[in-house]
Amino acid sequence: MRYLFVIISVFFWSAASFLNAQINLNFNVDKQPVWGPIGHDYVEYYYLPDIEAYYDVPQHRYYYYNNGVWIHSTNLPSRYNNFDYYNSYKVVINEREPWHNHKTYKKKYSSYKGRHDQKLIRDSRDSKYYIIEKHPEHNNWVKEKEHNKKPNQDNKKNNKHDKHDNGKNKK
Repeated sequence: MRYLFVIISVFFWSAASFLNAQINLNFNVDKQPVWGPIGHDYVEYYYLPDIEAYYDVPQHRYYYYNNGVWIHSTNLPSRYNNFDYYNSYKVVINEREPWHNHKTYKKKYSSYKGRHDQKLIRDSRDSKYYIIEKHPEHNNWVKEKEHNKKPNQDNKKNNKHDKHDNGKNKK
């Protein structure tokens, strides 16, 4: 009987760990930039067809081709100073090191160059994006969360007073 209990416990622990890992790995809205497109709870990379570069969302890093090699940097080189993040198309790519398949992505998404019809996180009124610090509604969202916490704290104080009868309930 103990053996069966141990097996069942290990099974449930493993399943819970797996589900927790899946939840943690499949949600990174808070890491996405406000210039990113809406509709994605998890993003590894944006492919930027206008400049044929990649943006690593979790690491906040760019990958671009320079003199025959792929370079990574927290900033784009000066030749992209006029690149407009808010007015360019971003393709979500959830694969490791997508620049290794650059020829495929370049061909597949070449028609996206110059497109300006993507809805951005910055312009979204979906509250799931308010967690992003640079979202225009972030500060209001934080204030609302703080405000919603206060009544709960006040209720806890009131409950503490309710526990003491102050001599009202005499036996």
